Amino acid sequence: MTDQPQPPLQIAVVPVTAFQQNCSILWCTRTMQAAIVDPGGDVPLILGALKEIGVTPVAIWLTHGHLDHAGGATQLAETLSIPVIGPHEADKFLLDDLPSSGLRFDILDMKAVTPSRWLAEGDEVEVGDVAFLVLHVPGHTPGHVTFFQKDLRFLLAGDTVFAGSVGRTDFPYGSHETLIAGIRDKLLPLGDDVQFLPGHGPAGTLGEERANNPFLQG
Repeated sequence: MTDQPQPPLQIAVVPVTAFQQNCSILWCTRTMQAAIVDPGGDVPLILGALKEIGVTPVAIWLTHGHLDHAGGATQLAETLSIPVIGPHEADKFLLDDLPSSGLRFDILDMKAVTPSRWLAEGDEVEVGDVAFLVLHVPGHTPGHVTFFQKDLRFLLAGDTVFAGSVGRTDFPYGSHETLIAGIRDKLLPLGDDVQFLPGHGPAGTLGEERANNPFLQG
């Protein structure tokens, strides 16, 4: 009996904040370097998970600027001395406004986020040996990005597409039409076999959403 080869990437999901946002820890199994995606809060919980897994965090990636995704980014970056990467610069106003956004939910210590690097369509980000393609998919927010790993057929979708739903667009800067167009034109063509992890709720496949998501029919 032979040992199964280790996959090049592993993922742990750490639900954070009252919004139960899927903060994810991605790590390259060869280098044990990790990226933390969308640390919206509960930073001690995330730090505990990193220690338990035994990885070396090298970066924070943000899909967009909402507080449940970005609210803990500055505290985590300062604690670990690692950079914040993303989202697209169109979400700068949301990242700048995080302290006042937090106050609306009685969170007194939320810090604004200044990324070390903004992301744009076609960029790549890497964790260890594993590279992800950046796709700019606005609509939920103007600067929302997703992260796609072609070889592993895996998408970090943020708040674009969910299992059976799509991201909210009832914000002054939201656009349902733009979001649906982005999902149809950029995400669904990645392939029905692609597994995705959304910002909230269970993972799914793009094929299932293409066939059955009520917002993507017609």
